[in-house]
Amino acid sequence: MKLLGISGTIVGSKTQIVVEKALEEVENITPDIEVELLDLKKYNIELCDGRDPSAYNQDTQKVIDIISSADRYIIGTPIFHGSFPGILKNVLDLIPAQVFRHKVIGFMATGGNHQHYLVVENQLKPIASYFQSYVVPQYVFAHNKDFNDKNEIIAPELIDNIKGLANQMISMGKLTVSKK
Repeated sequence: MKLLGISGTIVGSKTQIVVEKALEEVENITPDIEVELLDLKKYNIELCDGRDPSAYNQDTQKVIDIISSADRYIIGTPIFHGSFPGILKNVLDLIPAQVFRHKVIGFMATGGNHQHYLVVENQLKPIASYFQSYVVPQYVFAHNKDFNDKNEIIAPELIDNIKGLANQMISMGKLTVSKK
């Protein structure tokens, strides 16, 4: 069973930090699960234009392959101007919808405005619904104040929320595996 954490941005580090923490918590609960972090900063991803995946550059093909090979996902994103970044939308457009069908997705978001948590409800969950994915009920929103000046998590509530997400990822993942 492979859980893929996606840091859905090419700027900053807070999103990657919370996704890595969630993957660590999942490993603490279920040490035998394979976890991987996909940091979009490390790839030169081409814009989705409908061509066959084999026609994209190697980085884009690799990202498509990494995402397609996972069984569960934790998708993290920063929120900019009330929406998630285009790089994440582009990646979601590159992946065939059936890749996510009947798979569990957990969402994490970071932002500097407390209302930004609504992006998960109003934008990301509808995309997961289109994919026919199972969405973990608890999602994580990390505000800038939850980090110190070294971008270390300092808010105990954030750690508790991340642990809750990790527990739900494991529980829901067991239910979906047993139905296959």
